[in-house]
Amino acid sequence: MKSANIREIKKELKELPPNQVMELCLRLCRFKKENKELLTYLLFEAHDEAAYIDSVKEEIDERFEQVNRKSPYYVRKTFRSILSSTRKHIRYSGNKETEVELLLHYCSRLKDFKPDIRQHKRQMNLFLRLKEQIEKKISMLHEDLQYDFYRDLRDL
Repeated sequence: MKSANIREIKKELKELPPNQVMELCLRLCRFKKENKELLTYLLFEAHDEAAYIDSVKEEIDERFEQVNRKSPYYVRKTFRSILSSTRKHIRYSGNKETEVELLLHYCSRLKDFKPDIRQHKRQMNLFLRLKEQIEKKISMLHEDLQYDFYRDLRDL
């Protein structure tokens, strides 16, 4: 089955009554966890971006506390999992400032992690790549925000 493009879907949704649109949204939520999470963000958390950022930061902190430190393999795998989850939350928001703030928080937790990531080349490379990505993202923000975020980036 070939899926319709966004313009066609938008046109069709405009023609449907609100009740039917609600049913379609609820049906979408049943099939994928990400659809449900996105709808939850849009309905309950999008109006207060600061609280959303704080809740995601808490989740990142909790996951860093639960890292299995027995082997570098498990540490690296968990780091990737946390980063994947963080990027998913960034996609839900779609806000550049949120993206930079969450990635900076992730990097700061990565830097403070014990055992030190400098001992492991792959973990250090992940950290350095993220710093480069953050720097590119910061350069696209407003000048006032750039100063604040660059200061945080230098602290890393």
